[in-house]
Amino acid sequence: MRKTPRRILIALAVLLLLIGLVGLIAWELLSSALEAKYLVRTAQKMTWQMQPGPSKRIRFPGDGPYDVRLGYHALPDHLKRLEQAGWQIDQQAKISVQMERVDDLGLFLPYKEKDQAGLSLLDSEGRLLYQGKHPTRVYERFDAIPAVLVDALLYIENRELLTEQFPTRNPAVEWDRLAQALLEKGISLVDTNRNVPGGSTLPTQIEKYRHSPEGLTNSMVDKLRQMGSASLRAYLDGPNTLPMRRRTVMAYLNTVPLAAAPRFGEVNGIGDGLWAWYGLDFAATNRTLSGKPSAQNTDYASALKHVLSLIVAERRPSYYLAANRKALDASTDDHLDLLANAGVIPRALANQAKQIELRNTKQRIDPPPPRFVDQKATNAQRIRVARLLGEKRLYDLDRLDLKVSTTINQPAQKIISTYLQSLANLDAARASGLVGHRLLQPENPLKEVIYSFTLYERTPLGNVLRVQADNLNQPFDINSQARLDLGSTAKLRTLTTYLEIIAKRHAEYRTLTTAELKKKAQPSRDVLSQWTAQRLLAYRDEALAVTLEAAMARRYSAAPETFFTGGGQHTFSNFDEKDNSRVMDVWQATRNSVNLVYVRMMRDIVRYYVSATPGSIAHILDDAGNPLRESYLTRFVDQESRVFVSRFYSKHKNQTAAQMADNLYARARLNPRRFTTMYRYLEPQASFDDYVAALHKHVPASASLNRNTHIAMFDAHATEAYNMADRGYVSQIHPLELWVVKTLRTAPKTSLKELNAQGADVRREVYTWLFKTSRKNTQNIRIQSLLEVEAFDRLLVDWKRLGYPFDNLTPSYGTAIGSSGDRPAALAELMSILVNDGVRKPMVSLTQLHFAAHTPFDTRLSIKPAKGEQMLPPVLTQVVRRALAGVVQNGTASRLAGALKDAAGNPLTIGGKTGTGDHRFQRFGRGGQLLESRVVNRTATFAFYLGDRYFGTLTALVPGEQAGQFVFTSSLTTQILKTLLPKLQPYLYPLPTEPAQPGPAAAGKPAAVEAPAPSKPAQEAPDDTRSKVDIPEPEPAPTAGGFPEDLDAGITAQPPAVPAPPTPAPAVRQPSPEPTTPPKPAASRPAVTGPPVPESSGTPAPNSPPVDSAP
Repeated sequence: MRKTPRRILIALAVLLLLIGLVGLIAWELLSSALEAKYLVRTAQKMTWQMQPGPSKRIRFPGDGPYDVRLGYHALPDHLKRLEQAGWQIDQQAKISVQMERVDDLGLFLPYKEKDQAGLSLLDSEGRLLYQGKHPTRVYERFDAIPAVLVDALLYIENRELLTEQFPTRNPAVEWDRLAQALLEKGISLVDTNRNVPGGSTLPTQIEKYRHSPEGLTNSMVDKLRQMGSASLRAYLDGPNTLPMRRRTVMAYLNTVPLAAAPRFGEVNGIGDGLWAWYGLDFAATNRTLSGKPSAQNTDYASALKHVLSLIVAERRPSYYLAANRKALDASTDDHLDLLANAGVIPRALANQAKQIELRNTKQRIDPPPPRFVDQKATNAQRIRVARLLGEKRLYDLDRLDLKVSTTINQPAQKIISTYLQSLANLDAARASGLVGHRLLQPENPLKEVIYSFTLYERTPLGNVLRVQADNLNQPFDINSQARLDLGSTAKLRTLTTYLEIIAKRHAEYRTLTTAELKKKAQPSRDVLSQWTAQRLLAYRDEALAVTLEAAMARRYSAAPETFFTGGGQHTFSNFDEKDNSRVMDVWQATRNSVNLVYVRMMRDIVRYYVSATPGSIAHILDDAGNPLRESYLTRFVDQESRVFVSRFYSKHKNQTAAQMADNLYARARLNPRRFTTMYRYLEPQASFDDYVAALHKHVPASASLNRNTHIAMFDAHATEAYNMADRGYVSQIHPLELWVVKTLRTAPKTSLKELNAQGADVRREVYTWLFKTSRKNTQNIRIQSLLEVEAFDRLLVDWKRLGYPFDNLTPSYGTAIGSSGDRPAALAELMSILVNDGVRKPMVSLTQLHFAAHTPFDTRLSIKPAKGEQMLPPVLTQVVRRALAGVVQNGTASRLAGALKDAAGNPLTIGGKTGTGDHRFQRFGRGGQLLESRVVNRTATFAFYLGDRYFGTLTALVPGEQAGQFVFTSSLTTQILKTLLPKLQPYLYPLPTEPAQPGPAAAGKPAAVEAPAPSKPAQEAPDDTRSKVDIPEPEPAPTAGGFPEDLDAGITAQPPAVPAPPTPAPAVRQPSPEPTTPPKPAASRPAVTGPPVPESSGTPAPNSPPVDSAP
């Protein structure tokens, strides 16, 4: 036998080797066995650990749609903003070195991604307050997906994905499909019209629409990045990729992007797509498709077609779903035929489904939106989080992978919210004792009353929000967004400022010599500084606490008086006319909320700020030769004249030239001289004959005058005959109105800004008389008005330092009783300073933020403990708290006495300030005649503290003209709180007999809460009348009137001679006092000894008793 040639053996060996190599490659392409070993070892190193503080090794993703939507891409910016806002990173993920290298290679970080995420809000005990999961409708398990849906998806997108023949198979690549796609791509280079099928598998598609910029593949590098990332992600659980492949199918169905639907927003996933685009219920559709396919079952055929249409629409979702439904319907029918031809579904079923028309988006019946009233606390926290992160829309915030811990006490929140909503029912209001005198009336439209309640707790972290609730079913939050007349609650700010001035002067004057003190103690307009100096002259080493006690014992007259303030004359009234003849100390005036005392206190405060001005500007009132006088008068002229120009411009800007002239001529009141003065100014070029004709037309009686008289009047009132001030006097028309009308008739398109620019000289000419030295008293009135405005500007600085929310105050003594407006949230902030011994701590409602949980970007933050800033002396706040405790113990909120107990069952000290606002717009004419009165709103407010830990506000508001139907006062809010406290007791101070309630964290060291100043108990006084304050036009004239218990009447005036800074708050309005208490015998008041002091309230009204000079 011949031997086989060696070369043949070698050839056979090579052939066998090649065959083996090809077989090995083919096996590898089918099973990915070798690839799996390498990728599994690499994937097992894709780990991270949570470590304290900021991570030393962390990478954040790019701007893929998924990473942007869940907030991973913006996380570095969010963390920077949070750090600047006082937050700190407690824990953060530290990724492995191998994961870091994967990122350096340009791959997407491999981890098990979430199909569903969104914002979650938790209460103080970790209970869920709010959850915004997106997508909303998802498959939780692969087994829950109808088989027909899986089969249809795989046939269209990835037919070999779930094969069980090769458990280690890499699902990121289907080599035959990829080769076909590459071949077709090559052919398309020659045949440009050739359609190139996609070669991407489902895992690669998911990488694309989640992580590639804009969800698109823009280059071959992008495609390789997607395939590499999907390959590595497939082996995170080990070599068997079948479980991961099943999760891939579920992830695709849950998250495939399907454009944005009207009234819904961005749509992701089949579940949300069925609802957003077709109005189909996800669960019902799944139940239908989980049954046996049947051509006779129309519901099944319809469900199949609608689901299949969404799978088809993925390729061009905006075009198919939003722009061209007919094209989508046709394409879906084509795919039904393909599925039937392949045996995926029965042919009869495909034919039945093709007969069904896809539903329209308009057929979707949206459920009613959540009621705003049920989400006030959660919406407020969402807004706070959005502002912290710089997110402009709550829509985007809700899609962040973020868990937020709040300080809200959910059970207490629910109790308060439910209770406030129930008060729209008359029976519920009656059951709470809210129907009666100075409360609600049976005929009142109770649904119009808006209630708002907030409760804070002082803790080492800061002042944490426990409850924020109201009954207003609108996004608007009256607690933090409104400017309201809160009436006598302004006395709390006024009292704090009064005592702070005494404290400042006490600290300043203690270091002065006796001679210097004597100089400061001389009679002065600055009564408060003078009193402090005299006090220290008598008691050189007196402690601040004693001085403040003496300041509270200072006595003011409560007698009526006409006050020049706000640029005009004002009168204020007390509720109880018996107070008009009384002189009382500050303790009693606070307890019973006596208006005239606080008006006089504000006058003393204003005079302090005027006198404290650098350079003693106030001295210009006494020195007629002071060069500053002309500067102040010039400023006054400019301000007041601009007010008049603006008023006249608004009046005439829409009139024709003839209408403007006729309007002025009609006011000549048939007086030929007045008419001639106006006519000669407005028509300087008119001939004598034109003048006579116009005179006879507008003043018919002038026809009886002879020609010589006409000529004399025509010549006497020529344009050059008068200056502007004299022409206004003769015509009895404001000279600036004459000038505005003349300018507008000449140039009708002149703007207000242009008028003010052109009229500087004219405006100065109108006020020439004011600069004459013989007019010192008149000048002083104008200068005093400006000094008052400047004083209120300085007062505003101090009020804003203590939380006042607005940028202006109404420059009137009425600010002491509410004319400048306030916010409940701002009152709560002031109360927080008082209960924290003068330390301003942050108002906290968010404590922890947890981003991207269980991802390589996992970051947990907490707010840094508050350091606090000392705003007021501790002894000052203790005095104020004593005064507020007196309001509850014996004053206008006495119904609350003993309403809350500590853990031992003993009554806790409650303090607060009541206030009622009856905001009315009132316009007066000459002599105080009421020309117009319009109700704007009515409020009742109680700012309070409860024991040594809790404080807050409770407000009732009726907006609009319907407020005129209500007569409630702050008695309403105190009665509501009295009803609520027993319900809140288990969450605030649990009694031994009550089960322990999960509640807020323990507070820090409590501030001392003093017993109220001793006094005789008082009954709440009735509300019967209303007082008024007015600024008549043009001559001021006082008005009179009584005023009820705790009612703060609306007081509105015409623009004063010196305009107040622009403010949305009511111009001037009068709050009422709270229920009064008979004046105490001298023996019952706190005994404070000291030297005689100057009169503290100026000159009292006639027939009122003299002011007690004792401190």
